[in-house]
Amino acid sequence: MLSVRHLQASYGAAQVLFDISLDIGAGEVVTLLGRNGMGKTTTVRSIMGLLRPRGGEVRFDGSVVTGLAPYRIAQTGIGLVPEGRQIFPTLTVEENLVATASARTGSRRWTLDAVYDLFPRLKERRSNLGTQLSGGEQQMLAIGRALMTNPKLLILDEATEGLAPLIRAEIWTCLKRLKGERQSILVIDKNVGVLATFADRHVIIEKGRSVWTGTSEELMMDTSLKDRYLHV
Repeated sequence: MLSVRHLQASYGAAQVLFDISLDIGAGEVVTLLGRNGMGKTTTVRSIMGLLRPRGGEVRFDGSVVTGLAPYRIAQTGIGLVPEGRQIFPTLTVEENLVATASARTGSRRWTLDAVYDLFPRLKERRSNLGTQLSGGEQQMLAIGRALMTNPKLLILDEATEGLAPLIRAEIWTCLKRLKGERQSILVIDKNVGVLATFADRHVIIEKGRSVWTGTSEELMMDTSLKDRYLHV
């Protein structure tokens, strides 16, 4: 579904990505792992067209999308939950959700009722403004907003960063449910132990290069990987 080959990207003269390659198949959950500052968010921004790559190729659902405008890439069926949530603060919960609603991929699986079923707390807060939500509720809203585009691929950048343990558990339950429904997902997060319980494969990046790809079993068995690439 998603194929990234030898992706390169820069901020001005400073090159951040040198050689990123990864694949996500239909119904797969793949993680992007690495220490802070290794290029995970830049990879997501480059895939989504928020940063124009300087080299390499991004192909989604059989078509090259490298360098397209972000809205064009979103229209192909990629939904993004960005780092920092970035919900619309002066809109209500329900307005945030309907603002992005689309059946671009030919499916209306994700409706308001479906999102409220996934996150009952959002239904309780549906008339509240974005600024009146807790951090966990904002993250639920950001996920719901992305799902309302009915994406073929859902990308979550820092899925549970800064959230309380109980809220993190709710987010993990949500992602496991989505996996059970064959939703393709690319997720960035630091909680490797939890990710390994439901992700199909993992991609580790180091200094702007993809350096390892493997299964959860392979990742958890090779402690040297975590010491070399993931521990601070």
